[in-house]
Amino acid sequence: MTHAAVRIIRQEHAALAAMLRSIVMLLDQHRRKGTMPDFATLRAMLFYVDEFPEKRHHPKETELLFPRLRACTPISRDLMDKLDNDHAWGERKIRHVEHALLAFEMLGEPRRVAFERAMNEYVSFYLDHMAHEEREILPLAERVLGEDDWRELDAAFGENRDLFSDTHAPDEVYASLFTRIVNVVPAPIGLGPAL
Repeated sequence: MTHAAVRIIRQEHAALAAMLRSIVMLLDQHRRKGTMPDFATLRAMLFYVDEFPEKRHHPKETELLFPRLRACTPISRDLMDKLDNDHAWGERKIRHVEHALLAFEMLGEPRRVAFERAMNEYVSFYLDHMAHEEREILPLAERVLGEDDWRELDAAFGENRDLFSDTHAPDEVYASLFTRIVNVVPAPIGLGPAL
């Protein structure tokens, strides 16, 4: 049986992966065409990456899921330490990407490569991070956690209101951000024109 928390984590990971890949696709398209990207849209997309995963998703993994796993089993403790470290550094890494975007917007073409490099490094880091959680941590959790653990985890992750997962409609405060991104970003997460 797949618990609600595991399903929500996987949905949130899928939404974030789609967002990150869409940013890379948009940048590739603009580089090929020799055009500047829509900086407001890129800022909105990076705001989502910072706002939801860094402030809502990661804390629940670090403060709820990982401690329960550590209490139940010695398996994968080194990996959980690495993932916790990723969570701790994630906010710093996204600030670096946001700064590189600002430099690209303010200084133009000479800063394109630096921003694209920072973005690609962040995407690789994040996709690798989520892959470890999905391949190793979530299956371990399903094997060793008890029903009381799952009730609490299901309730905590059920409170998440990710803009792009199928779990809930977006919170009202994020509705305009959701609309802006969805109308510009191409599929798989948006309604914008295909790349």
